[in-house]
Amino acid sequence: MKKQRDKSPWKLRNNSVEHRSFGFRLSWGPELCGTVLHAFAVMALIGVSTLTGVAQDVPVRHSGGVTIRGTVHSSAGKLVGDAVVRLKVQGSPGAVETKTNEAGAFSFPTLATGNYVLSAEKSGLRSHAIAVNASSPQDQKQIDLVLSSSAEDLGVTPRDPGSSSPDSAQVMEFADKPNFTVAGVTDWTAVGGHGSDSSLRTSEDLTRETLTLQPDTVEHKTVGSGTNGDNESESESKLRAALASAPGSFEASHQLCEFYLHAGRYRECVPLLQTALRIDPANRGIEYDLAIALKEAGDYPAAEQHVKKLLALNDDAGLHRLAGDLDEKLGDPLAAVHEYQQAVRMIPSEENYFAWGSELLLHRAVWQAQEVFQNGTKAYPKSGRMLSGLGTALFGGARYDEAALRFCDAADLNPADIEPYLFMGKIEMAAPNPLPCVERKLAGFVQEQPGNSLANYLYAMAILKRQELSPDEQSRQQAETLLTKAVTIDNKCSDAYLQLGVIAASRGKYETAIGYYSKAIESNPQLGEAHYRLGVAYDRTGEPEKAKQEFQLHDEIKKAEADAIDRQRKEVKQFHVVLPGQPSDSPTR
Repeated sequence: MKKQRDKSPWKLRNNSVEHRSFGFRLSWGPELCGTVLHAFAVMALIGVSTLTGVAQDVPVRHSGGVTIRGTVHSSAGKLVGDAVVRLKVQGSPGAVETKTNEAGAFSFPTLATGNYVLSAEKSGLRSHAIAVNASSPQDQKQIDLVLSSSAEDLGVTPRDPGSSSPDSAQVMEFADKPNFTVAGVTDWTAVGGHGSDSSLRTSEDLTRETLTLQPDTVEHKTVGSGTNGDNESESESKLRAALASAPGSFEASHQLCEFYLHAGRYRECVPLLQTALRIDPANRGIEYDLAIALKEAGDYPAAEQHVKKLLALNDDAGLHRLAGDLDEKLGDPLAAVHEYQQAVRMIPSEENYFAWGSELLLHRAVWQAQEVFQNGTKAYPKSGRMLSGLGTALFGGARYDEAALRFCDAADLNPADIEPYLFMGKIEMAAPNPLPCVERKLAGFVQEQPGNSLANYLYAMAILKRQELSPDEQSRQQAETLLTKAVTIDNKCSDAYLQLGVIAASRGKYETAIGYYSKAIESNPQLGEAHYRLGVAYDRTGEPEKAKQEFQLHDEIKKAEADAIDRQRKEVKQFHVVLPGQPSDSPTR
């Protein structure tokens, strides 16, 4: 599609959007992930689409008026360009049509108030019709549409929960109503858990990893890529000089702010945005950008004030998700989980589902997280991080086999993605028995990335896990070969050295084992198990003083680890969840 450079105030530049008048850009690389991308992309791409046909029954204003905009996604959650989007007045055959741009965005500006029906289609795929009620000339409606070949594959709902029902029987309603209520928080001592302490620690570790997962559709860009430090310094100097010569210039201040945002220097961008907002206090886009910059700079109370102001003007799903992020940072997880739930109720997007499920996971509501992630995977079956989130929740509920299958499914979506294999390796080592599909997938991981030290180590550990049930010298030799390759590729792979020592000790070769244990400790002095096993090896070779020293180091490391875990758990409150028909003071499931 040809870009409307003369009509749109925004333009798309790689993984960022830029305002033409201000020169202001916000990018969504690693420094602005997840919660920023969807809400900002929808807001920033207003006006990019072009109307392709207007029927006489659709009242269009020539200035001001209602704007209906949004994005079109595939059932896998990816943005769809060149999709036809139709808007008609409820009960009328006439329609306005437009096409999404390359970023999947569309816009119907300057409309009269009224009840509308919105739908999209491309290549035989269609979305459900969405009811849109525009009762005020200042309404700014934002709606996501999802293309599917059947109603079962859809997972969308109007962004405006107050919309009236249109004349189409296809209109979606929020079907994934939660079967639980988060009523409060309790102390971490109520965390409970399933299986061993090792399983609980693994569950907590998986949760932390899950929170860092990024959407499959986000392009990652290294800050400063393509430039060196001197060029960046020269660019900054020029931008600062331009602002100094025109201190009241929107363009100069926003170009400098763009530079700071791209470099991850959010705090330096804040005063520039504050100045812009004082000049134009009604500019919601600048206020949103300021909230984001304050959040990334760590000034959560100030960011929250701006988000609350924006929510009072526009009840938007992206703003609710951002409010949830801030509530969590400000130590109010109860408010956060309700904000995330509201975001899903308004727009059950992949990002909103993931934020809600992750919040439940973080606060140990693993059964409820399972429910949310299951609904999310139904709506977005090709979202790798949604499957990984579900796998983490299942593992936390001791449903180890099911968890393994979900991680294997995530690996199938993108065999080159390392994250699902990391999850598989961790749960395989912590689960009481070998897990289905894991060894086979890790073997494929080695085939896909033979020069990856971690791939060789994880596959070796899966083989050794099977050895616990049915010892087989040939398989043990295969594992030993993989571990040797792992340390050859990466001579700092302490865990592989440790396992080589274990294999040597099992054969009675304690001197060889001592060498491997020593290399493991050299690579990672805090590897407690290596100190313990080294102590055992020294004891077997008649060196009791050395053994005593290693046992003491092991005990000190383990105590420090236990204290750190205790502190971490105390910092994370557990949700108190009430099920239907259950008294509010009953224990959490």
